Amino acid sequence: MDFPVLYLRKGAERRLKAGHLWVYSNEVDTRRSPLTDFEAGSQAQLRASNDKPLGTLFVNPHALICGRLISRNASTGMTPKRLTDRLETALKLRDRVFPEPWYRWVYGDGDGLSGLVIDRFDDVVVVQISTAGMEAMKEAIVRGVQRLVHPAAIILKNDGKMRSVEGLPSYVEQVEGEPVDVLQVRENGVRFEVPLSGGQKTGWFYDHRMNRARLQQYSPGCRVLDVFSYAGGWGLQAAAGGASSVTCADSSRQALASVHHNTALNGFNNVDTLEGDAFEVLKGLADDKQKFDIVVLDPPALIPRRRDQKAGEQAYARLNQLGLRLLERDGLLVSASCSMHLSRDKLVDIIRGSARKVDRFVQLLEQGYQGPDHPIVPGIPETDYLKACFVRSLTEFL
Repeated sequence: MDFPVLYLRKGAERRLKAGHLWVYSNEVDTRRSPLTDFEAGSQAQLRASNDKPLGTLFVNPHALICGRLISRNASTGMTPKRLTDRLETALKLRDRVFPEPWYRWVYGDGDGLSGLVIDRFDDVVVVQISTAGMEAMKEAIVRGVQRLVHPAAIILKNDGKMRSVEGLPSYVEQVEGEPVDVLQVRENGVRFEVPLSGGQKTGWFYDHRMNRARLQQYSPGCRVLDVFSYAGGWGLQAAAGGASSVTCADSSRQALASVHHNTALNGFNNVDTLEGDAFEVLKGLADDKQKFDIVVLDPPALIPRRRDQKAGEQAYARLNQLGLRLLERDGLLVSASCSMHLSRDKLVDIIRGSARKVDRFVQLLEQGYQGPDHPIVPGIPETDYLKACFVRSLTEFL
């Protein structure tokens, strides 16, 4: 297969040789290979400045990440068969780890399929494509999913923010099966139903599955506050673990309606909700002198871009201070972050500083990571994004 050639500037291949898959537009030698010569979503051979072949990649001349490696073999591109083989490799891992078909089937770069996310909800499969290269493979993706799992329904939920960066239109389309309005989820023994329309991303956040399972072990007899609750992922699993009461707080009325629905679905009778901005809800609870045995803080990414670092870190600090104020003596704070730009060490330091600010002593009991259906590639730090700190809070220690 003949490919056009994309040349890198001198030295720009170092990160790729260390294991990364992305090429930035400022790393391209545009004199030898003008980006305007490439169509969005096309495939090309990648070469270093000394002409050494480095592999093949998808190209999008309009994006900052203008290239995403397909293969380290310079004569091998992305074909429908190769894509299906990678889908199958990813599927084998999930079926080995999880006893039931509820998981993230494909995690983009973590599975060698940059720009593609697939979540499985039993016999419903939700696909999210975020790059021009994967958009060009859309039909092959659908055929591969059909061949490997024979789902009752396949939904393309292509409405993520990255699509506009790639110059792609936003749309949601069901390409197979009877219309699906609600996604069924089973996680750690708890049932959930979430609406597809208006739901977060593909509809569910599988990444915290292991951390939510750990929460169940801490929950018996506890009064629990789940902030940024969405459909009750943390709170209802605390209820399943034996919590005496659970309060789920979220700014979305639709999310809280899902909490009530899922509470009834599981037969719980000790869950209530609070609607409002998380910071205002936490402040109001503190003003009312409310106390909890466990406070869970799982916000959306507060540092979406590198330039938001300072403001985001301040928001995490404020959030953790408010959460710590609401804890009983010997309470547990679960402080989570999905911000790629916030390191694990920095989150721990923010919790430490927040504790000193409100005159608490803390013990870091354990740290949680994303589940194995979100595999981390050591050479791609962006694939390692999720953090969860289980922190014991004491009013007196030394």
